[in-house]
Amino acid sequence: MKIFINKLNESWIVDRFRQEWYEHNKDISIANIKKSEIVWIIAPWTWRKISKKQLKRKIVVCTIHHLNHEFLHANGYKEFLKRDYYIDYYHVITEKSKEELQKLTNKKIFVAEFWLNQNHFFEISNKQDLRKKYGFSEKDYLIGSFQRDTEGSDLKSPKLVKGPDIFIDILKQNFIDNKNLKVILTGKRRNYMISELNKLKIKYEYFEMTNFDKLNELYNILDLYIVSSRKEGGPQQILEAAITKTPILSTNVGLADKFLAPESIYSPNTFKKSKTNTDYPYKQIQRLKIPLGFDPFLSIFQKVLNEN
Repeated sequence: MKIFINKLNESWIVDRFRQEWYEHNKDISIANIKKSEIVWIIAPWTWRKISKKQLKRKIVVCTIHHLNHEFLHANGYKEFLKRDYYIDYYHVITEKSKEELQKLTNKKIFVAEFWLNQNHFFEISNKQDLRKKYGFSEKDYLIGSFQRDTEGSDLKSPKLVKGPDIFIDILKQNFIDNKNLKVILTGKRRNYMISELNKLKIKYEYFEMTNFDKLNELYNILDLYIVSSRKEGGPQQILEAAITKTPILSTNVGLADKFLAPESIYSPNTFKKSKTNTDYPYKQIQRLKIPLGFDPFLSIFQKVLNEN
């Protein structure tokens, strides 16, 4: 089989998936769509950049990372239907997403989590020296948030699906009296979080865009990572925290219930009862390491090829 994956070029995680796939699956991957048998639309919103003539001729698999129903009820639904015409199979990350997608299409849907590159993310034992490197002391209580939290339309409004307001409420209700508290932020569009932290006079460090080495080190200096999302396809931070053995607490979104211990999953009113457990997610994540993490996708592509 020969697989073509469309480009994104947005410095987002899908760019990384595409690069890693081509790097580790050279024998079945191809850069020329005309010579491919399977087209993998790994970044669905870029589908219009792909030749419609080629989409009609090929077996087309499309990954849906998450479904935003507010978007789908507007012009997004029309766009979905236009793209669905060219799709033969879908891939989603969770069973939750599959259930939602089945309401919109009659195409076959496969479920598989993306792989994780253990060469980029891993536990670092000497955390004291690592903290010194970034100017933090042993006494500092570091809470991480590495997801965008602000809408791109005005760079002020909170991206509610990511739950930055929930994150801020958690800090106010549970950590505001901790004089050693510091919040570590990375990524683009952190305007809302920074504004709220300034209002509360909570100290923070903002590293904006980071490379893999720095991001891995930032995970390793944290006392806690908090996922406060209302809806997620992943998020990838759950997997990255798991493999770096970073203490993490998450709302029950995306992959949380597949990789985190039950006591590490909270709702806004049960946060105080939640507990971190680094051993459980670390064991669960082993099957996603490269090259093992490619196996579910190789199986999917073989199945669709056999069916055609």
